[in-house]
This record gives sequence, C-alpha cells and structure tokens, in this order.
Amino acid sequence: MATVFPAQSAMSIEAPVNRAVEWLNVHYGDTLHAFSAWLLQTCLVPLESGLRALPWWLVLSLVMLIAWHATRHLGRAALLVGGMALIGAMGLWDKLMQTLALVVVATAIAVLIGIPVGIWSARSNLLRNVLTPVLDVMQTMPAFVYLIPALMFFGLGKVPAILATVIYAMPPLVRLTDVGIRQVDAEVCEAAWSFGTTRWQLLVGVQLPLARPSIMAGLNQTVMMALGLVVLASMIGARGLGEEVLDGIQTLNIGKGLQGGIGIVILAIAIDRVMQGYGVDQRTRNKRIQATKAIAEVSAGGHRDGR
Repeated sequence: MATVFPAQSAMSIEAPVNRAVEWLNVHYGDTLHAFSAWLLQTCLVPLESGLRALPWWLVLSLVMLIAWHATRHLGRAALLVGGMALIGAMGLWDKLMQTLALVVVATAIAVLIGIPVGIWSARSNLLRNVLTPVLDVMQTMPAFVYLIPALMFFGLGKVPAILATVIYAMPPLVRLTDVGIRQVDAEVCEAAWSFGTTRWQLLVGVQLPLARPSIMAGLNQTVMMALGLVVLASMIGARGLGEEVLDGIQTLNIGKGLQGGIGIVILAIAIDRVMQGYGVDQRTRNKRIQATKAIAEVSAGGHRDGR
C-alpha cells in the first residue's frame, strides 16, 4: 500500500507563480507585444524572406566558401555542401531556410546577451556565484516549461520559439566565455598592463583573442542546443524542419519524421564543422598545416626513393 505524505505540510508555488505571470501580462503586455512585433518585422521576417529568395545554387556556393574558409579542407567543404544539397533533394529546402533563419536570430540574441554577461562574470566573482545556480536552472529546466510563459506573453508563433530557444541555449556561451577569459595567462595580462594598456584594450586585444577557442566552443554548444529545440518550437507555431518531424509524429508517418530528422542532423553537422574550424586558434592551425606539408614532403621523398 502506498504511503501518503502528510497533508498539513503540503505547499505549492502554482498560485503565486500564476499571479506573477498574470500581473506581468496585465502591466507589460503591450510592451511585450510591441517587442514581439519589432523582433518579427525587423529581424526574423527579413532574414527568412531573404534566405528563401536566394537561388539554391547561390546558397550552396556560400556554404562551400564559408566551409572551406573555416576548415581549409576542400573535401570536407564539398561533403557539407553535398549534405545541404541532399536536404533540398528531399524537398525540404524551404523548410531548411526557415529553420536556419530561426537558429541564426536566436543565436544572435544569445551572443548579444551571453558574451557580455560572460565577460562581466569573469571580472566579478560575486556575479559568477550568483549566475552559477541561475545558469544551472536554465540549462536543466525542461524546455517545455519555457514555452508556457512564452505562449502567455507572446502567443503562438516564431517569437516565443526564439525567446524560449535563447533561454535554453544561452548558458553554455556564458559559462565558456567566463572560463575562457579566466584561463588567460596572468603573466600575459601583466605584460599588457606594463605597456600602459587600458581595460578595454586588454579585453579586445589580449583576453578575447586568447579566449576565442573557448568562446567558439560555447557558441557551438549554443547553436547545437538551439537546433535541438526546433522540434519543440514547431509545436507553438515555428515552422521549418521541426514541423516536418512533428507532422510525422502526429500522423505516424515514420518516413516523413525521419526525413525531417535527417535534415536537422545534416544542418547540425554543417554548423558544427564550421564552428569547430573557426574555433581553432591560428597557431594550432598553422602547426597543422606545417605538419601536413611535412608529411606530404616525406611521403613524396619516399616515393622518389622507391622509384
């Protein structure tokens, strides 16, 4: 027989939380709706319309150029372009552009908030101690929970999906920006101070460049988490590849759901490889290039000796 917890100790946060949300909606509802309209009309709609209007061959050419510039490897760049072309061949090109626009806008907002907060946290132990439990809650709270207040404040559509994605995906960027700046060698900073460097010059010229691999890793995780939320976002009106998966679930159409899932995976891999390429610092990249050249020279010399 199941035991029952004492009824006199029962408590619930349901009523006070609902009252707080209702108060915010009553007093700031117009402001929130104005912000929703501004974000939609200024950022998301122009970007999505622009991506959907571009010829497919131009988009693939841009992907090829960006992938090659990030990885310096023609074969990998061609493979990523082939994956993107496969999404188009499955009839999902338009949905791909919608998902890409949603992820780009959400990531841009996360960067505008997350990197400054991470820099501030790196300079203040007090702020870091306050932020740590907040980021833990943001990162571990089920994503469905973020959709509830977003729906109440903004209604159905892409704006609540973007804001829920930002809240869910931003913590890794804040954490790794903080960690990257804190791990910059203190002797390097002291040397910069000895030359009369200002705090801004130290940040822009020394700390951020040296912390770039860590920041790019945080950005990479943020984008991956944003892509992981596109299926849930489709439940509240955000279209794109997530809508394809949701339709497959609702109609028990395994092929359709798998097709949308493959599109999301390919997009995630393409973004991940580009982010990883830009996250490698220049010295490491130069060492890899020199090592590759040395191996090629040794291999060529071996072939000549064999002849």
